[in-house]
Amino acid sequence: MSGILVAGVGNVFLGDDGFGVAVAGRLAERDLPAGVSVADFGIRGVHLAYELTGGGHDTAILVDAVARGGPPGTLYVLEPTPGEVSGPVLDAHDMTPETVLALAGALGGRTGRVLLVGCEPADLSPGMELSPPVAAAVGAAADLVADLVHQEMAAAPVSARSP
Repeated sequence: MSGILVAGVGNVFLGDDGFGVAVAGRLAERDLPAGVSVADFGIRGVHLAYELTGGGHDTAILVDAVARGGPPGTLYVLEPTPGEVSGPVLDAHDMTPETVLALAGALGGRTGRVLLVGCEPADLSPGMELSPPVAAAVGAAADLVADLVHQEMAAAPVSARSP
């Protein structure tokens, strides 16, 4: 395995749920180190699970709206682990990062390290605009993801680094 995947996830038609997609768009405009790929997975959780288990990434950084009870726009860095998921796993339009990781585990592949950069949403109702506090957090989240990328690359063994 080699490289880092940054995956923006979420539904752009549900307000702040489009946060991860907005951050991926912002990061796609940046000059990131070799070996880092940025992708907008949107609501394609099944595709993300297959990408995670494909063995092509030492680290995956998922970016998504994450409700944890803080003020809207609050950023979190979490390290989710696959767990048991109750109910149907394959609701392709409503797959949380935990569900994606559970599916990846069920597929039998190795996911490498997974980090989640989440933002506390304010409004998940239908609409294509981020709420003001979440829109204001997009730039800070892109900076945070870039910092995490550099930390992960610095921690990688010399043999795993790209030239």
